[in-house]
This record gives sequence, C-alpha cells and structure tokens, in this order.
Amino acid sequence: MLTLYGHPISSFTWKVLTALYENDTRFDFITVDQRTYADFIAKWPMGKFPILLDSDRQRLVTETSVIIEYLDAYYPGPAHLVPREFDTALDVRRWDRVFDHLNVTMSKIVVDNIRPADQRDPYGVEEAKRIVRTIYTAIEPQLRDDGFIVGESFTLADCSAAPALWYATRNVPLDGAFPRIAAYLERLNARPSFQRALKESKPLFHLYPGA
Repeated sequence: MLTLYGHPISSFTWKVLTALYENDTRFDFITVDQRTYADFIAKWPMGKFPILLDSDRQRLVTETSVIIEYLDAYYPGPAHLVPREFDTALDVRRWDRVFDHLNVTMSKIVVDNIRPADQRDPYGVEEAKRIVRTIYTAIEPQLRDDGFIVGESFTLADCSAAPALWYATRNVPLDGAFPRIAAYLERLNARPSFQRALKESKPLFHLYPGA
C-alpha cells in the first residue's frame, strides 16, 4: 500500500499528486500538520515533504522527482512519465529541474509575504523575481503551440511545471511577454490530474499568500 505524506497547498505535493492521478494510482494521503508532524518527522528527519511510504516493498521514497520515477518503475500505468528513450528522458529530467528551481525561487517571494513588515527583504524579493523572469525567458522558446515541455507526451517535467507555473505566475505575472508559457499553462490547468489536485486544495487557499 502506498501512503503519501504532504500538504494540500504545497506545490511540491501537487507535483506528486498530479503524477499519481495521471495513472489512477491507489494511495492513502496523510496531511502533515500538528497532529501528524511527529510521525512524519520520525520517518524523515529532514522534514521535507512530500514523502512516499510503500509498505508492500518496505521502502521510504523522498524527493519529488525520485518519487515519480519510483512510481513509474514499480507502479506503472498508461502514462509513462519518464520516457524509455534515454535522450528524451534526459531532456525530461533537465526541464524537471528547471521547474523545481522555479518553484523554490518563487517560494522565497511567498515566504516574504507572510513575514512581519519589519522583517521583510525587498532586495531578496526583487532578486527572486528577476530569477523567475530569467527562467520564463529560458522556457518560452522550448515550447510550441501545442504539446508539452518535451514533445507531445505529458511527463515528469510537466508534473513539475504545472504547480510551479501556477504559483509563479500569481507572484510574477507573464504580462503578455511570454505567450507560449501562457498557452502551455492553460493546457496544464486543463489536465484532469492537475485539476483534481487544485480542486482538493482549494478550501485551504486562504492559508497561502499568492494562491
């Protein structure tokens, strides 16, 4: 049995949820909160979620990209989220890292929004916004008028892109400068797997500035 520990408004949790929903993989979900934190931290002292517990194989899997690769290998479904062809798989992993970098950079902006006014870091926020725009500039020419970040198939990289762009564009708008990203985000938002992750988290959006 698979159990995912995460939080419903965590963008990295959305990444793994999207992968699970793509293949209708059965799993239990445990929200990491005050009631479950001690159990979670005992399993993974690093304290970074989500984590995946596979009781059938007695494995604890951490890091979102590793979790999705694990699911692709041991719980495969119709959607192969990591391509079998090596060069294509390298491209998928490369863009997955780009979107994870976008996600981490964007979170610096969000965290600053919840700090007391006298503890905010305007310079750090502007630098983070600059980096986000630079990442947009790298992504734009990779995209076409249809399909996904690496060809026609929805992959690990798109699981990463959907939450990263959803949150990032709310903090650093595209402002008409990146039309291919805007169209790509529309395709991601229309993906049933990502729609499900969004729908389930919506009651908690008020907890996350920028949502």
